[in-house]
Amino acid sequence: MTERSILAAVSGIQANQTYLDSIGNNIANADTVGYKDSEVQFQDLLSQQLSGGAAPTTTAGGVNPVAVGSGVAVAANVVNLSEGSLEQTGIPSDVAIQGNGYLVVQTASGAQQYTRDGSLTVDANGDLTTQQGGLIMGWQANSAGTVNSNAPLTAIKIPQGETIGASATTTMTLSGNLPAYTSTTSPPAPQSTTINAYDSLGDAVPITVTFTPVGGTADEWTMSATVVDPSTGKAVYLVGTSATSGPTVTFDPSTGEVKSISGVTPGANGSFTVPVTMSNMPSAYTFPSGDTLSFLFPAPGSASQVTQYNAASTIQASQDGYPSGTLQSYSIGTDGTITGSFSNGATLPLGQIALADFANPGGLSDQGAGLYATSPNSGQAQIGTPGSGGRGTLLGGELEQSNVNLGNELTELITAQEAYTANTKVLTTTDQVVQALLNVP
Repeated sequence: MTERSILAAVSGIQANQTYLDSIGNNIANADTVGYKDSEVQFQDLLSQQLSGGAAPTTTAGGVNPVAVGSGVAVAANVVNLSEGSLEQTGIPSDVAIQGNGYLVVQTASGAQQYTRDGSLTVDANGDLTTQQGGLIMGWQANSAGTVNSNAPLTAIKIPQGETIGASATTTMTLSGNLPAYTSTTSPPAPQSTTINAYDSLGDAVPITVTFTPVGGTADEWTMSATVVDPSTGKAVYLVGTSATSGPTVTFDPSTGEVKSISGVTPGANGSFTVPVTMSNMPSAYTFPSGDTLSFLFPAPGSASQVTQYNAASTIQASQDGYPSGTLQSYSIGTDGTITGSFSNGATLPLGQIALADFANPGGLSDQGAGLYATSPNSGQAQIGTPGSGGRGTLLGGELEQSNVNLGNELTELITAQEAYTANTKVLTTTDQVVQALLNVP
């Protein structure tokens, strides 16, 4: 029957047209950020049995069944989920996903969709969005920079020009070296360093800490700290009552590390905390009742410990307070945390981007514009922080490129073209056979 060959050829043309459509779409999206290559897979249609098989007998051999297929159909269009190459852009809002996962996007209709396209931007409202205006979801940090990833998802904001209030200093951490001396050598001169602490209004409080060697005794230094009262111009002692009347810091001569500080009990890790007498703080500085301020000597053996070696003095201090400041820039970390850098030198988390993973990502429904929606075979979105629960990590300032291999696509294009042409040949040959039958006298 010529009808069978015609139907088979038509199914082949239709299937290979879908094949060409897929290849053309892959080639067209070779430069689309986050695009995933897809490949058409075929399956044969139900065969028509012309004769059944027969079992062998004592006098004759077995006979195989005779069947002729009725064509081909598209079985699936399989998405290649392998990662595309990464490209650095230097744009802080760009983000690439390294590993499994999709950014969570809230569309204008309120629907929740997902994307691997990390070419993001910040709109006029400070919202972090896709290029099509979809809101990137995650968790916003509170005023203290704390992110609660157990809270419901919300649109991430990076408000340009945002200000943070001042934070009063609570701890001044000492580090560096004091020059070693012995009981038989002349002690070195007192060693001082000045640091700007900050009160609750963000006013700088210049505090000078001084270490004075104990004359005639090796490895011991008296610690004092002063601040100048702006109203009188005189120094007020915050640690000790004079340059030589304060806690004594004793060093271990064999290691050069802090051994003890008089009047101070070491912490569990061996560090020492020397309190500041807040009642002596000049009234020009605003430290509300209950505020505390102290000097921290890091644990012996730590990288930033205070030492006494036979070397020049490098004693210095850092502190944890800051004045008010304005957001200058931001960056996205591997765990999705967006960290803002402020004009006062402080850094503070602004929020954290969420990632969604699926039991079967290949089952997601392509919505166009790089967006996907869940389907009955994708499973529900498992949303959490990047780097947890099998989800990948984020790379700020980078983009994941399309994973289309143009060499493979051009090869597939030739295969599809040849198959399409061959199926049309079946049609023309069948037509010639039919014409020959019609011309029989």
